Amino acid sequence: MTIDYSHAREMMVEQQVRPWDVLDLRVLDVLARLPREAFVAESHKALAYADIELPLGHGQKMMKPVVEGRMLQALDLQPGDEVLEIGTGSGFISACLGELAREVLSLEIQPELAERARANLDAAKLGSNVRIEVADALQWQTQRHFDAICITGAVDTVPAHILKWLRPGGRLFVIQGRSPVMEAALIKADGSVQSLFETDIDYLLGAAPAPQFQL
Repeated sequence: MTIDYSHAREMMVEQQVRPWDVLDLRVLDVLARLPREAFVAESHKALAYADIELPLGHGQKMMKPVVEGRMLQALDLQPGDEVLEIGTGSGFISACLGELAREVLSLEIQPELAERARANLDAAKLGSNVRIEVADALQWQTQRHFDAICITGAVDTVPAHILKWLRPGGRLFVIQGRSPVMEAALIKADGSVQSLFETDIDYLLGAAPAPQFQL
């Protein structure tokens, strides 16, 4: 059976993403154009536009389209922005960020995922302004500052050093807390926090809460 990905993409935007209060036309346009199926495993291509998380290997998953849409909208990216993505995964969000901003640096802790994401971007002829580095963001150090940062895995608490990478006026999208109810939030460089929605996703490697021992 041949799948009409263009139609599936349109249905994803109209039936999943837009009804979940994603109304930014630039974000909707990107999600309606970019071939999400090019960033998932061959065995999951038929599910590329379903309202589910998809496995990427190494225990990592691709976010649901609705969460991706809300994240991209919250970041309110401008054409001149420099963006840091923590957790490259499949490279799909990297591609979306690259379409909305000037430059994207994406950190991926798993070398195999980083390599595959770069191959996905190149095959889709996307991400010419996206650079992928193999690094653990919890240990990574830089003198650079960014207009926007997004963390694609949950954290128990937001690492303070990541907030220091924001420029004045910058913003960080993060999903924090404990399963099964986590809070997606936008944290501004001035310290203000905007609560966005509740969800539940896997933790960024190394960012899970310490185990609680019961007596």
